[in-house]
Amino acid sequence: MLLLTNGSVRLLFIAQALYWSCSLIGITLTSLVGLDLAPLPELATLPLALLLVGNLACVHPLAMIMSRRGRRTGLFLGAVSGVIGGLIVAAGVYQAQFILVCVGTLLIGGYQASAMYYRYAALEAVEDGQKGRAAALVVGGGVLAALIAPEIASQTRDMVAIPFVGSYLALAGLAMVAVIIMAMLRDGGVPVKTRAGGAVLLDLLRRPRLRGAIAVSAAGHGIMILVMTATPLAMKFCGFDFDTAANVIRWHIIGMFLPAFVAGPMIDRFGPRLMAVIGAGALVLSVGFAVSGISFSAFLISSFLLGIGWNLMLLAGTALLGEGHDASERGHAQSLMELGNGITGTVASLASGALIAGAGWNVINFGVLPVLIIAIVMMWVGTRHRVTQEA
Repeated sequence: MLLLTNGSVRLLFIAQALYWSCSLIGITLTSLVGLDLAPLPELATLPLALLLVGNLACVHPLAMIMSRRGRRTGLFLGAVSGVIGGLIVAAGVYQAQFILVCVGTLLIGGYQASAMYYRYAALEAVEDGQKGRAAALVVGGGVLAALIAPEIASQTRDMVAIPFVGSYLALAGLAMVAVIIMAMLRDGGVPVKTRAGGAVLLDLLRRPRLRGAIAVSAAGHGIMILVMTATPLAMKFCGFDFDTAANVIRWHIIGMFLPAFVAGPMIDRFGPRLMAVIGAGALVLSVGFAVSGISFSAFLISSFLLGIGWNLMLLAGTALLGEGHDASERGHAQSLMELGNGITGTVASLASGALIAGAGWNVINFGVLPVLIIAIVMMWVGTRHRVTQEA
């Protein structure tokens, strides 16, 4: 009902679907393009890593722009960056210029950074009792991407004489629609006056509750990037074709977003900590299926569970974040969470290509387990600190 009655939530739901359609095209194709154009096999995932570097570079500036000028301005600029980046990558693939592909994905990173704020914009567009549902509904917009993006990637890859150029032109077109939607978005959620200075960031990072929230979100995001970046390459090395890999990615995206329609009410009822633990459990199961064999079903089920774990840990971390700051610190706290996601994602993407080439698929999957343990322990420490402080 909220999706039907709240105009801002509805626009953000559509914008999320557009962004993740672009992201899905990138996940499916960019590492393959990198493998074809990179001077060394170990650099195949460099364009995806640079996308995350672009995200990292834009996260905090966008938060400050939105704190001062409203959500619409920052989200509009991010979508414009996606249009330009998509066109540059298309030109790079057309001219077989690896450097252009890298520059274009760096700019697309700005689009990614802005899209990560959609769920926060949704929180500010509704009453307190609807916040969990609003954030989950907006994240759930990615379900549409799972249904349409693989078809777009497949149908447009040969639209131009050079394979995959058409897919990146389609990416730029989808981002252009997002530009139009952002121009229509209402600015009703402009935060109150923000505390200034780097000391605010340090003060926030001293709080165990906030560190626990960031750890949960960053662990889920980094694990998802690490394994998902490696999946198309692993499947190619195992002899699977492009369409089969695209189908696995489709189910991964469904796993990422379908739980959002129930996760919001569950977080409101049972609390974000239980959802974070369930999300970590889904990621452990994902590892189990991933290392069980090299069959299509093993890749598919593992990728589906990987998406579910990411969804629950992201939404749980977002809910936990609100316990660690006040309204004047909102922009800084949100940028810290997205910086945490961006840093872990960048490291994971850079490591993925080298690990899949040198260490193998099983090592990548087993490597996520200690990261999960650390995140849950940090969340537990933050919870105990909260209880002690309130006592």
